[in-house]
Amino acid sequence: MQKTSKKIVFFGTDEFSLVALSSLIQSDYNIVAVVTKPDSKSGRGQQLTMPSVKKMALEHDIPVWQPTKVTEINDHIRTLGDNTAAVLASYGKIIPQSTIDLFKPGIINIHPSLLPLYRGPTPIESAIKNGDQQTGVTIMQLTAGMDAGPIYGQTIYQLSGHETQPELYQTLAQVGATILINLLPGILDGTIQPQAQDENKVVYCNLLNKNDAWLKPDEISANTAERLVRGHLVFPKTKIDIKGHTVIITKAHVASEHQTSLDILCNDNNYLSIDELIAPSGRKMSARDFINGYAV
Repeated sequence: MQKTSKKIVFFGTDEFSLVALSSLIQSDYNIVAVVTKPDSKSGRGQQLTMPSVKKMALEHDIPVWQPTKVTEINDHIRTLGDNTAAVLASYGKIIPQSTIDLFKPGIINIHPSLLPLYRGPTPIESAIKNGDQQTGVTIMQLTAGMDAGPIYGQTIYQLSGHETQPELYQTLAQVGATILINLLPGILDGTIQPQAQDENKVVYCNLLNKNDAWLKPDEISANTAERLVRGHLVFPKTKIDIKGHTVIITKAHVASEHQTSLDILCNDNNYLSIDELIAPSGRKMSARDFINGYAV
């Protein structure tokens, strides 16, 4: 039995989106369309690849819209009628107000931080990099401002200090899907009303680029360096030159004493001790194997 008679349009693109879409389908919500980015070329062969949520939508016979500009779908949305809501999870494009206004009660957004902390594109990476003790997920009403809309509800998630970027993405995707399903009936029937964010507590996070991959140990502590390794594990990764070789660090720990030739002195006089890396060959290996093969 459907939880509501409302039609729902789902906006999303990557694996984070996939968990939310799956939960909505399993909960028997009336998903009438999935909006995602156009197919893109990837891999060595540059083959055209469809987003994960598109695959799931097609498997469940849900129409898929892949606009180059979001406003291209405005006419399609109008044909759905007034009784249409929308849910967004990691879509990857800014939604103009003209599109948001076509839905009632607007677009419901899953954001993986405790807003107003970490408005922006990298809240998960920022929580790891900054050594936060907790993070969470916010269900909010989307506005044209960057993650500035009012909040329907939040869930706190305690951090262990060992999470990696991909692990925390998957965890918060599950947390976000759970709180969405819990809150959605009340949001759609109007019994849950959003509350404005505290603008005095806003913190922004920035988009990462390839230059952020390069480790600068003379500018940061060993603890910060270790958190960067975990927080940048998928992108932009953590690179450094060792004995004439550029490597990608995939696992490391902090040490107070120098133990191997792969220990990197940081500006607090502690060491980032590399446990695992990707060698110039592209092969992942232990620090010991790298030392034996490259650093002798």
